[in-house]
Amino acid sequence: MEITDHIKSLAEAGHLLAAAAEQAGPGAPVPTCPGWQVRSLLRHTGMVHRWATAYVTEGHTSYRPDGGEPDLDGGALLDWFREGHGGLVDALAHAPADLECWTFMPAPSPLAFWARRQAHETTIHRVDAESARGGPLSPVTAVRALDGIGELLLGFHARPKSRVRTQEPRTLRIRATDTDTAWTVRLSPEPPRAARTDGCEDGGVDCELSGTAEELYLTLWNRLPVTAVTVTGDPGLATLWCENSGVTWS
Repeated sequence: MEITDHIKSLAEAGHLLAAAAEQAGPGAPVPTCPGWQVRSLLRHTGMVHRWATAYVTEGHTSYRPDGGEPDLDGGALLDWFREGHGGLVDALAHAPADLECWTFMPAPSPLAFWARRQAHETTIHRVDAESARGGPLSPVTAVRALDGIGELLLGFHARPKSRVRTQEPRTLRIRATDTDTAWTVRLSPEPPRAARTDGCEDGGVDCELSGTAEELYLTLWNRLPVTAVTVTGDPGLATLWCENSGVTWS
């Protein structure tokens, strides 16, 4: 995906998130984030948006802590969220291509990193808001879903803090049935090593998760149960993923 595609995705996801949150109400529980209410979701995501905006607009080249979550609720909280979301979209849309600032995962450029990261941050939390509202989820295109799977496997879980590990070497395949796209994830006591393996049907994998790109994206981010995809081979590796792959703010 291009930077402009990520910014468009971010804009759409933020509008949908706010609309779903407004319909659900601030006190509605968020089934996909146990212990959270919609107000928690808005405060967290709005804080992250402002944190990211500061890197883009102020060019910080080292880590800066976030500004904290506001003590707002109801309509005032929704207004605050929408303002911060709009500010992030505007900052990314007008940032120079040669922007220099801090990032925390490899990317072609800092601008590409922040546009991609915030697009998926907001899309996943849009799913949370819609789960609180109830009813069908807004769709995720295959292109966006594949991009998000790539960020998760090749970015987040390549970092030392990933807890998806096995005592003995095991291999997990992720296969999108609607795009002929696949990743092979090699598990061990070290952080997972993932690679795109499109068209390589290695029969030696211990477990395969297959489904549409959208189903896999939401399942790997733990927004759908693992029963949303097809598990072939050792189901214990699917359980391992669900129990240990969560990405947390801290």
